[in-house]
Amino acid sequence: MGFQQPKKQDCVSSNNQDRRLRKNTAERAATVKQSKSLEPSESVPTKLQSTDRRQSSIMFAMKDQQKGEEINSIKLHKRRRRFIIKKSPILISMNSSILNLPTLKYEDRNNSKWKNLYQIQGERKRIMRETCSKYKSNNRRIITPYHVSRIFVEDKYRVLYCEVPKAGCSNWKRVLMVLNGLASSTKDIQHNTVHYGNYLKRLDGFDHKGIYHRLSTYTKMLFVREPFEKLVSAFRDKFEHPNNYYHPVFGKAIISRYRVNATKEALRTGSGVKFKEFIQYLLDVHRPVGMDIHWDHVNRLCSPCLIDYDFVGKFESMEEDANFFLHLIGAPQNLTFPKFKDRHSNEERTTTKITQQYFAQLSPSQRQQSYDFYYMDYLMFNYSKPFEDLY
Repeated sequence: MGFQQPKKQDCVSSNNQDRRLRKNTAERAATVKQSKSLEPSESVPTKLQSTDRRQSSIMFAMKDQQKGEEINSIKLHKRRRRFIIKKSPILISMNSSILNLPTLKYEDRNNSKWKNLYQIQGERKRIMRETCSKYKSNNRRIITPYHVSRIFVEDKYRVLYCEVPKAGCSNWKRVLMVLNGLASSTKDIQHNTVHYGNYLKRLDGFDHKGIYHRLSTYTKMLFVREPFEKLVSAFRDKFEHPNNYYHPVFGKAIISRYRVNATKEALRTGSGVKFKEFIQYLLDVHRPVGMDIHWDHVNRLCSPCLIDYDFVGKFESMEEDANFFLHLIGAPQNLTFPKFKDRHSNEERTTTKITQQYFAQLSPSQRQQSYDFYYMDYLMFNYSKPFEDLY
């Protein structure tokens, strides 16, 4: 987390030190002036002349001390300046971020399919920018490594991909690995290789110059999904199947806080979290355990009001959007977005119908609060209200 804004108290302590130095210097100068006014004339006896020599020695010692303190002050100032430069975030003015979506090729301009998809991109980005302009204040945009920590880098085709879990991220990582020459086919890459192999570079792993260069020149894209559907997909994946991380870390805390008369076994393992309990945890401002990327807002994961994404795809039209993006960046023609389900392949994908069945377990108040929780994602990516009684 290299580029953080310096704390204000650092600057205050430096100013206080300078004021103390100036005060001490002034006091010493006054002392020296007073000493000079008391200097004896040539007719003063020799005893007073020896006293004068001692005073002169003291004055020289004071000047040397003053000079040493001034040098130390300059060194301290330089050290602080180097610290501030090293820790400073990336500053980008509101209108300076460059959009880098490739234009349609000449031969594609008469293709109604490509033209329509290109126009859809323009509309999605317009809605996203207008939402940001209305609800976010970013006159001076500050981008830190935290804001780009979910962005993966593919240098060969100059692509930046912001990972949104449960919106096709595993298959997108496979595509990036093939583009980078790490594999010949997406089918050859296993789930653990995708997520735990560390073959793909993250943008926050580069220095200040590397981050800014890629944000300014690469094609930036993200894929989103209907928020309630994404949430149910995450719940099914993490809590309805064996999991040696989410059950002990999240499950135990959720059951302990929200289940009345929980069994010792449930408290011990954290297995069997109910959807209603999960929603109670999600909406609790004093959660017993923190947030997770699988159910966090896209607005927080990818910072679309700070970073001007060139391409916004949707899970609901994944195949069409993904292959259009690959066509735009000039990817190999034999590379298409994979259709296979990455985990629990025998289980039906989370659909609108399945999502409604889960949310039917909640009270109208809980559904409304859940909608409020993801309100910015609904607005920014132009998703309709999932239930008619929501306002």
